[in-house]
Amino acid sequence: MRRVVITGMGAITPIGLNVQDYWEGLKAGKTGFREITKFDASEYKAGIAAEVIDFDPREYMDFKAAKRMEAFCQYAVAASGEAIADSGLKIEEEDPYMVGCAVSSGIGSLQAMEREHKKLLDKGPGRVNPLLVPLMITNMAAGNVSIQYGLKGKSINVVTACASGTHSVGEAYRSIQTGDADVMVAGGAESSITPIGVAGFTALTALSTSKDPARCSIPFDKERNGFVMGEGAGVLVLEELEHAKRRGARILAEIVGYGATSDAYHITSPAEDGEGAAQAMRRAIRESGAALHEITYINAHGTSTHHNDLFETRAIKKVFGEHSGKLRVNSTKSMIGHLLGAAGAVELIACVKTITDSYIHPTAGYRVPDEELDLNYVPGSGIAGEVEYALSNSLGFGGHNASILIRKYRP
Repeated sequence: MRRVVITGMGAITPIGLNVQDYWEGLKAGKTGFREITKFDASEYKAGIAAEVIDFDPREYMDFKAAKRMEAFCQYAVAASGEAIADSGLKIEEEDPYMVGCAVSSGIGSLQAMEREHKKLLDKGPGRVNPLLVPLMITNMAAGNVSIQYGLKGKSINVVTACASGTHSVGEAYRSIQTGDADVMVAGGAESSITPIGVAGFTALTALSTSKDPARCSIPFDKERNGFVMGEGAGVLVLEELEHAKRRGARILAEIVGYGATSDAYHITSPAEDGEGAAQAMRRAIRESGAALHEITYINAHGTSTHHNDLFETRAIKKVFGEHSGKLRVNSTKSMIGHLLGAAGAVELIACVKTITDSYIHPTAGYRVPDEELDLNYVPGSGIAGEVEYALSNSLGFGGHNASILIRKYRP
């Protein structure tokens, strides 16, 4: 198997419209939670979200192209542009059929569906936008990124709900390992803060009903009562090691393991014993060849729902046993909310920065310990110190589990 490294990153998040601002916000414990402004949510039980602020698509693409994309695609194109520029990759100097794309969305555009459904009801089928379908469908994140940057290799869209971003990076990693591509632009994008999106997740009792921005997304806290919906995109440039070395690329980290499993248990709840998530972590670790004691940091799925945080903690303890007490486990969602299909990619970017900057960000808002959750969740402030390995977990509705293990690059 060929070695795969990360050479570029891009992010659009509720606390920063580029990787550096996003990372500085995480280190500072900055949160992006506020009352929903995208629609009138005054009658909704869940009225707080983590919205992307001050994003102007015209700063990332021409106006005509932007008009033919919904927000999730605009975020994907913007984050991909930053990632490609950060990598120093010159697409015109590459075999375009060996540069692929795996940028996913868990939901696609609910905005387009809501908008055009209203037209259908009010004015009839003849008034529905001819572009409704290509505006709405989830694969258009990958499609638009490929078109915008001339990526003619494998172009895929892995849709596994909240595990989509992690699975996309994992499958891109596999594609390079096996020789299907030399470079993959991989990640996820989402924008589902809409009336039907918020109403649907609220009806499922998945969203926090807290009115306090400081106590709404509080992973692993005893008072947690649901996640806060976020939006944005995270994209990474993955590259075969020798290809990266030949062009003198700056290598940020190496992907050394990927595990994917299914709970085969329930459409929304993770398995209570955490075995599915545990198996995903074990597979990623086994592929890397790392010993359990070498892994000291996990970026958890950590949604702030009762079941997820409890069952994920159980899964971690199953895998690491006595070593669990020495782990640092944090949740990026404590500051940016849950980006659904983009979550895993944005959180993997935080893992890369953790390694390159030797700093583990805090789990913001954590105050009240839960007797059943007894790991070190990095409360209060972050922790400075070298991190050799970072393990990122994602769990999706339907029982989808995915884990990616990265490590500091060793020539």
